[in-house]
Amino acid sequence: VVLVVDVSASDNFGTSERLKRTLITELSAVLAFSAIQNNDKIGMLFFSDKVEKFIPPKKGRGHILRLIRELLEFEPEQKGTDISGALQYLNSVIKKRAITFLISDFISDSDFLKTLKLTNQKHDLVALQVKDKREFDLPSVGLVRFFNAETNESTWINTNSKKTRLNYKAKGLAFQDHLEQSFKKAGVDFATIDTSENYVKPLMNLFKRR
Repeated sequence: VVLVVDVSASDNFGTSERLKRTLITELSAVLAFSAIQNNDKIGMLFFSDKVEKFIPPKKGRGHILRLIRELLEFEPEQKGTDISGALQYLNSVIKKRAITFLISDFISDSDFLKTLKLTNQKHDLVALQVKDKREFDLPSVGLVRFFNAETNESTWINTNSKKTRLNYKAKGLAFQDHLEQSFKKAGVDFATIDTSENYVKPLMNLFKRR
């Protein structure tokens, strides 16, 4: 089992009970402990717009505790997101077929459909998307400054404008539809988990489908 974990700056966002990064950490920890219960080797790859760190698969409680410590304490060098680069690196270092969990918000400027397909042919790839409801639906709260943590750019948006809120929602829905279509075209099983919800039910539903 290999966990491919997004540590880009966009994960430091959350308007509900937790940040996306916190949810990613919890999901990774649950999957890691599940792997050791099944006596599987487990490894981890952290990525931003580069491969930040790779920990080869091993067994043992001490190894799992190291992975959990890395999840809690790891600070990436870069801010962006390169999903294709992470998967290409995975394919080059993991020679045997592995169950691979790609855990990310999948907010990326580059198209990664081709790499999803190639990775799913070599491994059993599962995508776990973490998201926050405010990435798809704006409340009417006046003039708000939006900051892009990956590019350090900011802009002011008038959330009282109904047209602005509708356009924002339309873009969010279009992004989600494109992402889900990409997973389906690549034959990748996936689940979408919001920062405001309990992740147990979406994970259970995913594994039942599999």
